[in-house]
Amino acid sequence: METWNKKLVNTSRGIFEIFEKGNGEPLCITHLYSEFNETGDYFANTFTETNRVILVNLREAGDSEKSKHAHELSMLETVFDLEAIRKCLNIKKWGFAGHSTGGILALVYGIYFSTSLKYLVTVGAAARDYMTFSKDCIYHAEHPQFHKMQGLIESLKKPNLTPEARKEISKERTKLSLVKPEKYEEYFNKNINKKMSRVRMDYFAREMQLLDVTKKIKLITVSTLIMCGKYDVQCPIEYSIEMNQLISDSKLIIFEHSNHYPFLEEKELFLKEINHFIGYVI
Repeated sequence: METWNKKLVNTSRGIFEIFEKGNGEPLCITHLYSEFNETGDYFANTFTETNRVILVNLREAGDSEKSKHAHELSMLETVFDLEAIRKCLNIKKWGFAGHSTGGILALVYGIYFSTSLKYLVTVGAAARDYMTFSKDCIYHAEHPQFHKMQGLIESLKKPNLTPEARKEISKERTKLSLVKPEKYEEYFNKNINKKMSRVRMDYFAREMQLLDVTKKIKLITVSTLIMCGKYDVQCPIEYSIEMNQLISDSKLIIFEHSNHYPFLEEKELFLKEINHFIGYVI
């Protein structure tokens, strides 16, 4: 498998580690607490046929800048970091795509910096706290698989996990978010190995309790593609429907046979919709 090209970008807000792959219009992709490497990312791979994808390790992830103050891990500060990276790369405007918490970050980016963006793509995301109020969310205490998910997440935070143990725990966690968990090996069949930034994960868990940008996402002025699996247990579909109602220039695609990973569970349809959207907005 072709690896991603690693670069260290020296911005006005510190040094950040990025990975690049593909050709075409620039597209930034990241996740709030994932730690990427040269093996890439399943979601980001989806776009490398049509775009020059810039996969970003955020502050405290990989070889990127460390935080001197806790607030530097917030979504708003993270968006400031992304803007610094964009400027350092001499990119006038780029697209931004995010899955799950990356999709939440996309909304915050669009609210404050639509003028820096060509378009947004959010997949399996939400504009407000989805854990507290939706019993369809696996992070809600009344969801039948809540305790199993929490146990797996805590296990992943252990610093001395062997690569084999980490892989097995991650596998079991991911299977909880598939319509057909028995197809895990078919979906996740590449040598992609990413980690979780514990400090970023812990900060997000606190920030999420206060998240609600529903009154502000009307400020997003770029074309926004909202995608969600019908059976998403992480960010239930109701939140994608809500985002579509609040963002004026948005399109909602619901994947009828997917949970949290439509880009793998319905890969061909996902690619078709992405290519159609990007071709339209570019």
